[in-house]
Amino acid sequence: MSTDTVTTSDRATRAATLHSSTELPTELPDNAGRAAAGIAIVLVAQLMLILDATVVNVALPHIAADLSFGPASLSWVLNAYTLAFGGLLLLGGRLGDVFGRRRMFEAGIAIFTAASFMGGLAQSADMLVMSRAAQGVGAALAAPGVLALLTTSAPDEAARNRALALFGAVSSGGMSLGLLLGGFLTDVGSWRWTLIINVPIGLAVLLLTRRFLDETARRPGRFDLVGAGTATLGAVAIVWSLIGAPEQGWTSARTILGLAVGAAALAVLAVTERRVPHPMLRPELLRSRPRVGALAVMALVVGGQLSMFFLAVQLIEGELGFGPMATGLAFLPLTLGIFGMSRVTPRLLGRLGATPMIVTGTLGLAASFAWLSTVAAGDGYIDGVFGPMLLNGLSAGLVFMPLTATALGGVEPEHAGSASGLLQTFQQLGGAIGLAVVVSVYAAGSVPGQFLPGAQGAFLTSATFAVLALVATLTLIRGRRAGSA
Repeated sequence: MSTDTVTTSDRATRAATLHSSTELPTELPDNAGRAAAGIAIVLVAQLMLILDATVVNVALPHIAADLSFGPASLSWVLNAYTLAFGGLLLLGGRLGDVFGRRRMFEAGIAIFTAASFMGGLAQSADMLVMSRAAQGVGAALAAPGVLALLTTSAPDEAARNRALALFGAVSSGGMSLGLLLGGFLTDVGSWRWTLIINVPIGLAVLLLTRRFLDETARRPGRFDLVGAGTATLGAVAIVWSLIGAPEQGWTSARTILGLAVGAAALAVLAVTERRVPHPMLRPELLRSRPRVGALAVMALVVGGQLSMFFLAVQLIEGELGFGPMATGLAFLPLTLGIFGMSRVTPRLLGRLGATPMIVTGTLGLAASFAWLSTVAAGDGYIDGVFGPMLLNGLSAGLVFMPLTATALGGVEPEHAGSASGLLQTFQQLGGAIGLAVVVSVYAAGSVPGQFLPGAQGAFLTSATFAVLALVATLTLIRGRRAGSA
């Protein structure tokens, strides 16, 4: 790559990181230990929130048997969490900006912990679904503060990059780690422990938060009620419609009406935010071409990545005959690839810039999905699944940190909560869209009694998402050549 094709943002990122690495202080700042502890606490909370998206997956058959779920209603054990989490993220980010991010982080973790306890004790299907929805509400309040608290707790730019790398590893690797933990807890105990395990973790986070994390400055001004209502309605309507699309049909009245309501609400939001003095979602956040590109790429990557957790679980359990715990262990190559890559991505970002990393990572993701689409009957774990799963983990680990840094780059501290909520909303919407499309493709190509025919097309659909992410990277994140008008 010639020097004139490197983006201005890549140059700035590389220069800042190289500066921090070549002029190391002779001694650590006085608050370095406290800052490191604060970052660790926030990352543990993020891991807990991400784990809950998948930790109950391998326990679903046990949950259905214990609480008499029907085939259709069982999906709401997962969807209730996704709907509340994705639908309320923008609101959670704005509440953190207005009332203080640590305060909303604590409130969210408290709600999430209490809901986890109630879910673990649930004696009916309705009680469990309501508990999962309450968990999603708590996650939506806490999650936007995670990124904001990470960036404000880091004592310097190098520490911030390392924290963002670990955040990316936790966010992308936590889902596969959730399968491992869920399988272990279900095998050795009960599905109820997949929820109750959150209680001691949540309580520990709450006890330590005020000791190691400072409150952020509040942003004065009136709360934007119209913006809050339309953003929440729009996100909830879109996620709700996409969740039901594979079962109800893309042309069903439910799907079309839900998407129309969501689009109308977001249109009202766009008009409102330009006129109110204290908008919930600042229009300036979407005026940066690299930031818009990073949001689009994040949505596409997460959308494609969810096939690893929907399809690969069925492949490993159904075709290979693995049990719950063995299925979780089968995802270790992906998990270790992500966490291993997170150790080197801060240095790579300083040397290469964001664009080459994202390009390489999206190419690797596309290759891993295409590789999985070639799995045939009779293939074993080592010759059919291990290789593409490892490649997927390494590629995902290469992508998430520079995407997060690009999306949050240049955001004023007082708007960090809104920017974080926006980024994670795109992750949730991307996941909902991607899963809905992948499930629809799988259903269209499936053969009764056979898993592989439908799965091949679905994995290729995920590869298409990764290719689209590559195109978005080259056209939006890289942007204009340095020095051009």
